Amino acid sequence: MTLVAIVRHAVVTVGLIIVLSASGCATKGPSTTDSTGLIFERTDAPERLAYVVYVPRDYTPDHAWPCIVFLHGSGESGSDGQKQIVQGIGTNILWNAARWPAVVIMPQKPSKDVLWDKHDAAVMAILREVRARYRIDPDRIALTGLSQGGHGVWTLGAAHPDVWSALAPICGFVDSNRAVADAATIASSIKDIPVWAFHGDADNVVPPAQTLRMIDALKAAGAEPKLTLYPGVNHGSWDKAYAEPDLPAFLTRPRR
Repeated sequence: MTLVAIVRHAVVTVGLIIVLSASGCATKGPSTTDSTGLIFERTDAPERLAYVVYVPRDYTPDHAWPCIVFLHGSGESGSDGQKQIVQGIGTNILWNAARWPAVVIMPQKPSKDVLWDKHDAAVMAILREVRARYRIDPDRIALTGLSQGGHGVWTLGAAHPDVWSALAPICGFVDSNRAVADAATIASSIKDIPVWAFHGDADNVVPPAQTLRMIDALKAAGAEPKLTLYPGVNHGSWDKAYAEPDLPAFLTRPRR
């Protein structure tokens, strides 16, 4: 099944919108009722990160919409602006768009060797760009991600606790050979944000102990995080997580 056809100098709609300039870089997409799917874009500040914006077909600026920021894992890193939709929330949206009544932002980091922490400023710049273009409810901006993106949920969540209405890290880590984050410090920053964490209990890439450590730290800080462990599931727990019936509502409910 072909979901997307890409033709330069044209807008091709096959359930998605791809807006390309002659140079192959994305141009600004529509912002009102002509939005019908995914829009490939690229931010110019503070660094050039490609990103995708999913806009529900029934989007209208007549009311404020929830927004979800999704951070991908290492395998989707690059500069093509597309790979980040093939794992995680993007896949679920493609097959179950009606489940996601929100504007969804999917940035792409260039290198698998650089974690999302280093792209904090770029992610927040993309969020500002999208908020300037679409009518977003400031009390319903959630952050989710898988693997390296799950790590990014913990760290970017803690860096901007006043922004996020909910956090949903999937098979994310705190410590790695490239990053050491203090679970207690993160927990103290995000303890007032609703958290629903996911992990496969057979994960041999990111040990589930990484998520359990954060859950324990949050509880010690007085929070009441939700945790879902999938029995016998290895690293690819995101398909089950994004198919959870209650996850879209969790990510789109107001914080205040």
